[in-house]
Amino acid sequence: MLALFFLIMAGGTPFVVMLVLVCQALVYREVTALFEFTAHAGSRPIEGKGAEKSEDRWSKTLNWYFFAVTNYFLYGESLIHYFKHVVFADAWLTPFATNHRFISFMLYMIGFIGFVSNLKRQYLRQQFGLFCWVHMTLFLIVVSSHFIVNNILEGLIWFWVPACLVICNDIFAYVWGMSFGRTPLIQLSPKKTVEGFVGAFFTTLVFAYILGTFSMQFDYMICPGHDLGVTAWDNVVCDKNKVFIWRDLPIGEPLVTILSTWARRPVTSIPVAPFQFHSVVLACFASLVAPFGGFFASGFKRAFDIKDFGDSIPGHGGMTDRMDCQFLMGMFTYVYYSTLIRVNHVTPGSILQAIVSSLGPQEQLELYRELTSYLHTKGLLGI
Repeated sequence: MLALFFLIMAGGTPFVVMLVLVCQALVYREVTALFEFTAHAGSRPIEGKGAEKSEDRWSKTLNWYFFAVTNYFLYGESLIHYFKHVVFADAWLTPFATNHRFISFMLYMIGFIGFVSNLKRQYLRQQFGLFCWVHMTLFLIVVSSHFIVNNILEGLIWFWVPACLVICNDIFAYVWGMSFGRTPLIQLSPKKTVEGFVGAFFTTLVFAYILGTFSMQFDYMICPGHDLGVTAWDNVVCDKNKVFIWRDLPIGEPLVTILSTWARRPVTSIPVAPFQFHSVVLACFASLVAPFGGFFASGFKRAFDIKDFGDSIPGHGGMTDRMDCQFLMGMFTYVYYSTLIRVNHVTPGSILQAIVSSLGPQEQLELYRELTSYLHTKGLLGI
């Protein structure tokens, strides 16, 4: 599994996005299947096996229809935002981009009408329960994975580092808990201990600093995914975000003496990069908050009296058992990055989007003539 994960990371942004989509679909299937299991156990009997199969078939079709429409809306938004220069430059794609939200809403309305049209008086509680279950699952899973995909498009490092921090914390919580664990942490997970929780926290902090420092050296990891054909073996060049730029941090006199003596040369500052600090912040969330996504999933399983959500991964249970903390971590990473780190600036793609969506054909031609005249005056028309 690790070898496959590294191979997908090296394959480029499209393969990593596809990995997230596959995991998302498997988790959605496992969670929505829980409702079918419980609903049939307590629902009123259906007259005839044929009617029962028909009801199940329609419910599953509607579940996956809402899943497809939600993905169409969310990932369409991402494609329009990150690939304006492609979408709005193609005359065939432009109508879909400019009317994306309206199309998405009408597609949802088709599913809503289909749901209402299929309501049956004797199964109303079960049908409305399934409707609410599906929408809550879409919110918790599909929306979360949408944020993870946005992280990937901002640069693979914003997916790679948070995902590895969750994995590191999970592993060392088990290691420290098995080695020194004595005090139970939470009733939902009796095997989780305070000692494992605290030990994993400090271990993850150290791992975050090392992993962040190592990963930020590669342009392939830090460059936004605007070119979907790039792989780890290509020469990637981009304007670096300022959080990846090294700078010298002045240090105090006692530390100057210690480091100069140890290095046998004058040392008055140490090189640091802001991303090292951000990695540590991400590690704090991965250690202190993200595990509660796992506790939430444990409570979920106990509520339905099941050991695992499924058997998607042999020996590891279902995909939900592996991704419970990752969804929470992905959401935090997106909010943290978009609030404190992202650099918003005008790009040719954003200008093109405004021109296509806001100006009519005559205004676009007028703008083209004026821009051509300006470039001719500046002597840049041939460039």
